[in-house]
Amino acid sequence: MAQIICKNLIVGYEGQVVRDNISFSVEKGDYLCIVGENGSGKSTLMKTLLSLQKPMGGEIVFGDGLNANEIGYLPQQSTVKRDFPATNFEIVLSGNLGHKSFFYSVSDKKRALDAMQRLHIVEFKDRCFRELSGGQQQRVLLARALCATEKVLLLDEPVSGLDPKVTAEMYEIVRDLNKKDNITIIMISHDLNDALKYATHILHIGSEIFFGTKDEYLNSEIGMKFTSELRNNIICENCGKKVR
Repeated sequence: MAQIICKNLIVGYEGQVVRDNISFSVEKGDYLCIVGENGSGKSTLMKTLLSLQKPMGGEIVFGDGLNANEIGYLPQQSTVKRDFPATNFEIVLSGNLGHKSFFYSVSDKKRALDAMQRLHIVEFKDRCFRELSGGQQQRVLLARALCATEKVLLLDEPVSGLDPKVTAEMYEIVRDLNKKDNITIIMISHDLNDALKYATHILHIGSEIFFGTKDEYLNSEIGMKFTSELRNNIICENCGKKVR
C-alpha cells in the first residue's frame, strides 16, 4: 500500500476553497515534486498533509506503516523566525516533540546528534541559530525534520533565497536522503529545472491538475506547455543528456 493516498481532495482555509479534485499517491522511496503557478494551492496542500489544517473535502489515507505524526517538515524560509534565541542542538532536538510526551530521552539526544552529523553541522551544535548563515540554518531545520521521521520529508521551497552553491549542496543532501536512506521526498519547488532533474513523480497544480511520473509529465500537454522554455536546459540525472 502507498504511504500517502489523496482522493478527490479539496483544500482551502477560512471557508474558501483554494483547489479541489486533487488525487495522487506516494510510494515509499518516491521523490515527488509539486509544481505549478503561484497561488495555486501548493502550500495549502502541504499544510493539509501535515494536519495543520483540515481538508474541506475528499480523503487522505496513510498506509505502509506511516502515521500522520511521522512526517518531517522543512517550511519556507519566509515563515521561519530567524532570530530565535536557542542553540542549534535545542532546535534539532525539538524535532522529537511530535512523538514525545514531555521529556527528551538519551535516545532522542543521540538521534539529534546523528542528524547533525549527517548534515555536517555538529560544529554549530552550541551556537545560537541566529548566528548562522541562511544555508546553515536550512541544514539545522532539515536536521530537525529528520528527528521527526525516517520515512517521509515534506519540503516547502527549501532553497528559496539561497545562493547557487548552497542551493546545489541542499539538493545533493535531499537526493542522498532519498536514494541512500530511502526517505520519501515531497517537495514544493518553483525551480523547475532542478525539480525535473531529481524527481521521480510530478504533481502539477494549477488551472489543470496532473499527477504522474516525470517522463509522463514531460510528454503530457500540460507538462510540455509549462516546461516549454526550460526543456532544452533540463539534464537527466541518470543519463546526463538533455531532456527532449
